[in-house]
Amino acid sequence: MARLPSARRGHLLLTVTTAALIAAQPGALAAQEAENAFTLLGRLVFGWGTPKVVIDTPQAVTVLDQQDLDREQPRSIGDLFANVPGVQAAGASARALGQAFNIRGIGNAEQTSSQNRIIVTVDGAVKFFEQYRTGSFFGDPELYKRVEVLRGPASSTLYGSGAIGGVVNFTTKDATDFIPEGQTGAVRFKGSYDSNGDGTVGTVTLAQKLGANADLLASFSTGNSGDMKDGAGDTIQATAGERWSGLIKGNYHFGEANDQRLTFSLSRTDSDLDKAAVAQTGGSVASYFGTSDLHAIDDTVTLTYAHEGAGNPWLNLNATLSYSKTSTERDTFSLGAYCSPGSYQVLCPNTASYETTALKVENTIEMSRGAWENYITLGAQLSHQNRFATSSLGALAFHPGGTEDKLGLYLQGEFVWNDRLTITPGLRADRSWLSPDSAAAAAGGTDQSGTAVSPKIAALYELNDSWGVFGSLARTERMPTLDELYQSDGRGAAGRTPSLNLDKEKATTIEVGLTYQTQGLLSEGDSLTAKATLFHNDLTDLIAANPSGSVNVPYFHNIDSAKIWGGEIEAAYEAERWFSQLAYSKVKSKDDATGKTLTDTPAENIALTLGAKFPDQGLRTGWRVQGFSGITTASSTTSGTGFAVHDLFVTWAPQDGALQGLEVNLAVENVFDRDYRNNLSLDNAPGRNVKLSLAKAITW
Repeated sequence: MARLPSARRGHLLLTVTTAALIAAQPGALAAQEAENAFTLLGRLVFGWGTPKVVIDTPQAVTVLDQQDLDREQPRSIGDLFANVPGVQAAGASARALGQAFNIRGIGNAEQTSSQNRIIVTVDGAVKFFEQYRTGSFFGDPELYKRVEVLRGPASSTLYGSGAIGGVVNFTTKDATDFIPEGQTGAVRFKGSYDSNGDGTVGTVTLAQKLGANADLLASFSTGNSGDMKDGAGDTIQATAGERWSGLIKGNYHFGEANDQRLTFSLSRTDSDLDKAAVAQTGGSVASYFGTSDLHAIDDTVTLTYAHEGAGNPWLNLNATLSYSKTSTERDTFSLGAYCSPGSYQVLCPNTASYETTALKVENTIEMSRGAWENYITLGAQLSHQNRFATSSLGALAFHPGGTEDKLGLYLQGEFVWNDRLTITPGLRADRSWLSPDSAAAAAGGTDQSGTAVSPKIAALYELNDSWGVFGSLARTERMPTLDELYQSDGRGAAGRTPSLNLDKEKATTIEVGLTYQTQGLLSEGDSLTAKATLFHNDLTDLIAANPSGSVNVPYFHNIDSAKIWGGEIEAAYEAERWFSQLAYSKVKSKDDATGKTLTDTPAENIALTLGAKFPDQGLRTGWRVQGFSGITTASSTTSGTGFAVHDLFVTWAPQDGALQGLEVNLAVENVFDRDYRNNLSLDNAPGRNVKLSLAKAITW
């Protein structure tokens, strides 16, 4: 791990110690005060390269941990990002299967032309799903203890060319998160309730040490909810459903210095929605296409081997073999009488899936000399993806099947001079081979291949122990996907045809920023951290669909160019009795051909949290206001008016007595029952919602 200046080395050491303390507690809240020795920007990020404190990373990064997830009590992925600048969900406001990620105006709920623009991983396995208005990520938030969001294309080096928006990494829970130091096992019971929709969730987690060097976790969660209502009291249609999830995860440490590790993780989320909207993403088309019964299964399996190479600067190896499959089954359509070839085939019983097997191997070498500490990471990533879809009438022209094989090679350096200047260059090349299935080939699809290259350079200079400046220049290319190459209307020359002559999308991004951190600002032991970022993204050859009804033209085409630019501020203050947090984001964009704001651009927004802590009682309480300005984009669907919404929360974790080990989280969202719609959501947001979760751990 790269060393830091004296103050920052202590900061990092204390952060690592805090992480160890949390792991030694029955639950995250039991170690809340230790965790809050630092603000959000003082947490460790593992997805950049060698582990770094967030504020010392030359990229806009946010880390959410178990404490954040417990407090938010997320029902869907969109609930996670209220305090993360530049990141939110797009699509449905409340449907678990109707959302996708949007980072700085990149990403939309349709997901057409979106694969690889934002890369999402679970325990290192890449996740993606695209089907007509269904959403992209189906994992149950109950599975995860940590979410890292790396904004911007500088992450393409380690994760894959084309990550214009950035990367979202999910990490599942481990047995050591629940077992206190000196004990060998724990069982934790958790129950949650949402007043809006009468939703309930129950979770049982068993954690056990198997000797001195191994541990095993098994967790099961199940929940259901009725339809939710918006602030006007109107039902948000088809938001009811049931879901269960399970996780089995084990770790085994071995080797002379105990510096080798095997980790196995298996998780499944199973969602069963009766009379679900065919257009899960919501909006006016939700009623137009009616309902169907929807069954979705999301599986992730990973096997990781890590060798830290104690005492060997040439060895720090990490290899992950992963398997991911996300699939849906739809039947019992309310408008099934319209099932027919062509676009109305979406109303026929159908199945769809993405299945990906991948191997990622990387090794970090330390080559320090004099005042320089140098780390070089070399890696290779190989994957095979199978995309499948069919209906009762056969293949779906608008959801073509096929396979994609990809080989990526990458190199990243981290060069630290005199504990003050950090320079991080990187280069990645991905080679893709795509083949249509028989139905897509019959419609005109042919084998395609291509290479995408992503170079970058990033740097951070620490002016002193409080101030730092950073910047990056990154360029990435995104190859056309199976969907973009082979999708058609299924009418031959009478409609839109496969798009076999698409160019790669290209993005060049400049990012500059300023960091600040200090302690003892207003009182002894308090901490203030802040990070401000400006970015400018030039996009060329963007891939977009030709209008519906076009005749004898490719389904997709390249548009000339567009620009996205803006700024973010992330700041937090922690003291013995008080805390606050600020997340601000402003994203501007322009289609160079039309001069209009791009459709997926989020409105300017701010989230401010103020709270109080009562350490002797293990109690925290706070208030958060989120404000969004009005925005007009190129589409009336994603234009919207401004609004503000208020939330309250209380967390209680008694540290002694008969209630020790109890964790209580109470939140009231949209306190004033405001009727509003986020411009990237296609239906109204839920009205007032009281959330309550109770958890209790028993250890031995």
